[in-house]
Amino acid sequence: MIRPEVATAVHAEVDLLDRIEALRVRAIASLNTSTQARFGQYFTPRRAAELIAAMPRLPKSRSLRVLDPGAGSGMLMAAMIYRLVTDRAAQSIHVTAVELDESILPMLHDAAQECVQWAERFGCDLTVDIKAEDFIDSRTGWDALSEDFYDLVVINPPYAKLPANSAYRHALISYGVDCPNLYAAFLTLGADALNEGGELVTITPRSFANGPYFEQFRKFLLRTIALNRVHTFESRSTVFSDTGVLQENIVLSGTKGGERSKVRISVSNGHTDDAIEHVVPYEALINRDDRHQFLRLALGAEDILAADTMASMPATLDDLNLKVSTGRVVDFRAHEKLRDEPDDECAPLIYPGNLQQGVVDWPRAIGKAQGFAIREESDHKALVPPGCYVLVKRFSAKEETRRIVAAVWDPEVNGDSPVAVENHLNVFHDHGNGLSREIARGLSIWLNSTIVDRFFRTFSGHTQVNATDLRTLRFPSFDSLSRMSGSAPRMLPDQARVDRLVESMIRLEMAQ
Repeated sequence: MIRPEVATAVHAEVDLLDRIEALRVRAIASLNTSTQARFGQYFTPRRAAELIAAMPRLPKSRSLRVLDPGAGSGMLMAAMIYRLVTDRAAQSIHVTAVELDESILPMLHDAAQECVQWAERFGCDLTVDIKAEDFIDSRTGWDALSEDFYDLVVINPPYAKLPANSAYRHALISYGVDCPNLYAAFLTLGADALNEGGELVTITPRSFANGPYFEQFRKFLLRTIALNRVHTFESRSTVFSDTGVLQENIVLSGTKGGERSKVRISVSNGHTDDAIEHVVPYEALINRDDRHQFLRLALGAEDILAADTMASMPATLDDLNLKVSTGRVVDFRAHEKLRDEPDDECAPLIYPGNLQQGVVDWPRAIGKAQGFAIREESDHKALVPPGCYVLVKRFSAKEETRRIVAAVWDPEVNGDSPVAVENHLNVFHDHGNGLSREIARGLSIWLNSTIVDRFFRTFSGHTQVNATDLRTLRFPSFDSLSRMSGSAPRMLPDQARVDRLVESMIRLEMAQ
């Protein structure tokens, strides 16, 4: 039999959150397209809001101060209030909800009134203070209140790029952190607004988890809060489907000044699906020796095996005394140098579309220029000298089976001339010169293996493969790379054979 108070709570939840969800739908319908793009607005659906609200640990307290700095129509705020009240986390709760878009404020005021009236039925003293202001300005301006701190910060931040000359970006740089996107700015200021021991919970794009673009922000966030839980979604399209956004999102919660011992990691297809979860040591998520502080999200046994295998490899790229760089030719800036039909005064120009089955197919009809004209001495600066190179695509389609796609440029096959490499490719080289053929082919086999691809996905949730990402990988020894090269044909065999070659090499490495 269901106890009366439980039945009342369940019924009240349906009444409250259904009404707030209706306000969210109304708010979405009222959005101005240009305003939505400028503010980066993506309102939290009810089921996603409930998932986010379930993340914090919430120690019991007499009173709690809560900040929602991008409150929108109030769905996330309401889900958090529902949990705080029904869990009896505090006798009194004060929520500060910040929203800049005046057109949304009526819905937010209605949501706040609904929450206050609902909380009264459970004997909770709830107050909601709605601030119609710019959150970034209010926290970074000359009149910002340094004493305004909170026990819990809950954020679905706006998402929009901040150009280098953005006033917001300059404000955050002067604040101490470079934030190339609005969501990074909101998380930076949200984490800073926490009391010591306070918790932050957010749904945010995963793009900050690796690469150089968000490195300063990532280091600040991970230095400020200790992560307790991380939830990922396999689907990019379900969470904010009614606002048309296609984005790799994660939900994370952490404690300011908390312990860094273990982290609960979970994954589901979308925000309405059941999750699979496990607990890992903090070091498995963020390696203290990683100077870039990537987040590595091993989501199951195969991911953990890939991470363990990668950690067992004996060499870094520095140990191999090799380098990886981005291709030097930016085609739209060198338009006058590009030739559809290469002539004797051209160097081969390589695009991602030239990479086929582990080798570079050049020239190839891909709708892109295949020659780079050399007219002046300065043109040679865009080229790499004759030799063997391993080229890796910097971008892949989300639907592709592989994130890392590598191929060998071999002068025996392609011609012994300098080479122009387009900017959408990364190049493995020996301090600006070519590699030995055996090492180039061995590197290509290793990079095209499933074990490397799976490990790469643990820290990269987007389709870009940066040179910085490739530098963080570990590699087999020179001898193992050479042995793999001698065991494979020039064009890569099918994926199963590539993986068998790599598995055999791993067994030999482990036995040594």
